[in-house]
Amino acid sequence: MADPKGFLNTPRELPKRRPVDVRIKDWKEVYLEQDFTHLQKQAGRCMDCGIPFCHQGCPLGNLIPEWNELIWRNDKSEAIDRLHATNNFPEFTGRLCPAPCETACVVGINAEAVTIKQVELRIIEEAFLEKVVKPLAPDRLSGKTVAVIGSGPAGLAAAQQLTRAGHTVAVYERADKIGGLLRYGIPEFKMEKSIVDRRLHQMEQEGTRFRTGVNVGQDITGAQLRSKYDAVVVAIGATNWRDLDLPGRDAIGVYQAMEYLPWGNKQALAEIETSPINAAGKDVVILGGGDTGADCLGTAIRQGAKSITQLEIMPRPTNERPSSQPWPTYPMLYRVSSAHEEAGDRIYSVSTQEFLKDVNGNLTGLKLIETQLVNGKFEPVAGSERVIPADLVFLALGFTGPEKSQLLKQLEVEVDERGNIKRDQDYATATEGVFICGDAGRGQSLIVWAIAEGRSAAASVDKFLTGNTQLPSPIEPTARPLMV
Repeated sequence: MADPKGFLNTPRELPKRRPVDVRIKDWKEVYLEQDFTHLQKQAGRCMDCGIPFCHQGCPLGNLIPEWNELIWRNDKSEAIDRLHATNNFPEFTGRLCPAPCETACVVGINAEAVTIKQVELRIIEEAFLEKVVKPLAPDRLSGKTVAVIGSGPAGLAAAQQLTRAGHTVAVYERADKIGGLLRYGIPEFKMEKSIVDRRLHQMEQEGTRFRTGVNVGQDITGAQLRSKYDAVVVAIGATNWRDLDLPGRDAIGVYQAMEYLPWGNKQALAEIETSPINAAGKDVVILGGGDTGADCLGTAIRQGAKSITQLEIMPRPTNERPSSQPWPTYPMLYRVSSAHEEAGDRIYSVSTQEFLKDVNGNLTGLKLIETQLVNGKFEPVAGSERVIPADLVFLALGFTGPEKSQLLKQLEVEVDERGNIKRDQDYATATEGVFICGDAGRGQSLIVWAIAEGRSAAASVDKFLTGNTQLPSPIEPTARPLMV
C-alpha cells in the first residue's frame, strides 16, 4: 500500500487548466503541469484494495495499484514498465479516456476517487521526458507478413504488438497521415499531434511500416492484400456517422462533426490558413451532447464563433450518481469539459423538428420542440415550439458501424444485425487469415477498448501465424464492459 492514510487525509486534486481567456486564443493543450510532489500524494490515496475494482473498470487490465504505489515511492522507472506491460499508448488514454477505472475505484464509494487517469498520464510523460521510452525491436523476424488496415488506436496497438512479435507489419491508411481519429478527430487542445508523432517514430524504429494515402478496396483490393500478406487485420473503425433525416437537411451550413473537425485540426497546425468550414462570426448549433459535440464546441470557440448552442434530447444528467447506476458501473453524470467552461449554452430535453433556410438554401435557424421521457419514449411537449438562429449546425450524433465499402465484399466478411463486422472469440472472420478489431467489430466505443482489442487481436493473429503466442490478450470480443 502507498500511503496508509492517504485516502483519508489527502483530498482529490487535478491539474489546473489554463485561464479561459488565454487558452481560447491558441490551440495548445489546456492543462498546466501539476507539481510532481502533489501527484505523488494523489497516487498515495490508492488503497491497494484486496479486490481492486479499478481493474474491472479498465479493459486493458492496467496494474493500477502497483504503479500508484511506485509513483508514491518515486520509482518512475518501474512504474512505466508496469504501465507499458498492459497499455501500448498511455499518453493517449491518459488524455482521452473517460476513466471508467475511476468510477470503479473503491475510494469512490463514499469519497472522491483516486486520480488514476492523471497518474497514468504523468508516468508516461515523465518517461518520455527522461528518454526511457525506447524502441523494442524483435530479436529475430518470423518471416510472416501482416497488413493492418486503419491507423487508429486499435490498428496501431495491433501493429505494434505484432511487430514486436517478429512479424513484418504494414499499416495502411487512406488519409495523408497516420493516426485515424487520433489525428483527425481529436482537437489539438485535447491532444497535440506531436504526442502521436513521437509514438509513431518509436514504431517506425521498431520496424512497423506505414502506407499513407492508400484507400484499401480501391487502390489495392482485399484479394490483393490477402495474396500479398499472411494475415490481414481490419481496424477501420465505426465511421458510418448517424444522420438526421428532417426537412431542410440539405440546407447549406449543416455538416457532420467529422466533416468539420479534421479541417479544424489542419487549421490548428497551420497546415491551412483557414478552415473551409469556419465558425468565425457565426451562430453555431451542435446537435449531440457527447465528447464529439464538445470537440466541435472547443473548435468553434477558437475559430471565433458569434454564439454556440449545444442541444441534447436527453434530460440534464444529475450531479450525483443515480441509484439506477450503482458503483462500480459508469454513471451518467453532468460533466463539464474544458470546452464547456469556455463558452456556449447547453440545452437539454429538446428535439430538432426542422432546419430552416432562406431562398438561396442557406441555413438560417432550427425549429425545436421540448421533449419529455414517457415510458422510455421521447414525447413532444405541446406548445413548446421555438426557433433559434443558426448559420452552422454540426451533427455529433454518434456512429452506426464501419462503412459498407467494397473492401468488406472483397474480403468476403459479413456484418451482424448492428452493422458491425462479424468475428469469433479469436477476432477471426469466416475468411481465413482475416481478423477484426476495434470499433469495426465492436461498434462505437472508447479508446481504451480499441487498444485492448488491438492487443487481443494481435495475440490471435500471432497464434494463427506461428501456432502459439506469448502476446497478452486482455479481453475477448464477448466480454461486456461496464461502459460502452
